[in-house]
Amino acid sequence: MRPGQEVGTGSVFKGSVSSRSQVPCPNCIPTHAAHGVVSSCLNCFLAGDNLYLYEYEVSFVRFITTREGTCVPTVPDPDEVVVHRAKYLLNNGFGSYDVLMNNCEHFAFYCKTGLIKTGLLEYQHSNI
Repeated sequence: MRPGQEVGTGSVFKGSVSSRSQVPCPNCIPTHAAHGVVSSCLNCFLAGDNLYLYEYEVSFVRFITTREGTCVPTVPDPDEVVVHRAKYLLNNGFGSYDVLMNNCEHFAFYCKTGLIKTGLLEYQHSNI
C-alpha cells in the first residue's frame, strides 16, 4: 500500500517517492529530486495495486482495536485546505525521506490534518 492524498480531480499527491522505476503518463508531474513529492494520476499511483481507505474521526476504541495504519480519531481539515497543503508541498518539498519519521504516510496525514506525526498518539502542529 502506498498512501497518498487524492485531491478530487483524479490526481494523487504522494510524498517520499520510492525508488521504484515508473514511467509516468503525460498527466503526471515528475518529482524534483530534492522535493520527494510527486503529482500523479490515480492509475499511475496505483500501478495495478488496490486502493485502501484511511478513515478519520473514528472513535478512540475503534482506533486502538483496529489494525495500525487504517484509521485515526483525528478530525480532518476541509478539502480546500488539504489540497492547498498538498500543492504547497509539491512546489516546496516535504523534507528528507526517513522510513520511520518522514514517509508517504506522514505526508498524507499532514496534508489531511496539518499535524506532524511524531509517535502513535503524538502530534505536533506545523507552521506550513
